Amino acid sequence: MNGKVVLVTGGAKGIGRGIVERFLEGGAAVALFDIDREAAEQAAGQLGAGGRVLPLIGDVACASDAREAVERTVAQFGALDVLINNAGIDLEGRVDELTEDQWDRQLNVNLKSVFLFSKYAIPHMRGRGGAIVNISSVHAFYAYAGCPAYDASKAGMIGLTRTMALDHGRDGIRVNAICPGYIDTPLLRHWLESTPDPAATMAEVMKAHRLGRIGTPRDIAEAAFFLASDAAGFVSGAYLIVDGAMTTAGH
Repeated sequence: MNGKVVLVTGGAKGIGRGIVERFLEGGAAVALFDIDREAAEQAAGQLGAGGRVLPLIGDVACASDAREAVERTVAQFGALDVLINNAGIDLEGRVDELTEDQWDRQLNVNLKSVFLFSKYAIPHMRGRGGAIVNISSVHAFYAYAGCPAYDASKAGMIGLTRTMALDHGRDGIRVNAICPGYIDTPLLRHWLESTPDPAATMAEVMKAHRLGRIGTPRDIAEAAFFLASDAAGFVSGAYLIVDGAMTTAGH
């Protein structure tokens, strides 16, 4: 990744922060896009990396913000080689409970954002090659009660990933997805705290992972780094499940 240019959405915290750190370690320049200005600027300041981090602020579901993020990345670093579509939210509630605005926000942040950032990134990758990695979820394959909008958005990412791989393979652009299991992130901690008994819920989560632990942002970052690298040069249209064998056991 030395000398490559990477754009990571939702890059200020959790999985996104882990991905940013991994690509910086690999020698890349990274544009860190997030809706949380304070968190993005703080992360960029902490990471330092000799000017190889560019904090960008905006809403992933806004076309003008996505276009500007890509344009500023190219203007700052001269190219765009890798796009990591990581930004996501989780709005729980059954279909009869969710409002239309909640449904739209969930699909816009988790799925529409992949379309928007890819739309504006692909022209800069065409002809020079590139890699797009979409962070989906095991929710793409396993339904969880009370998560219809989230499950639909993550399943949709798999379909979008596969079609983009077909459409842009001739351009030298590879498109893949990662499906994480439970990962130790602020989003997971927020969900745990919303349950009646966080400790008991965490115990059940741990039990579901046959490796005896939940994942870390670094686990997903290593998978993203691999899929974006030349080591995965013949991998496209695929999804990589990174869940400690959780879904293998049927959870």
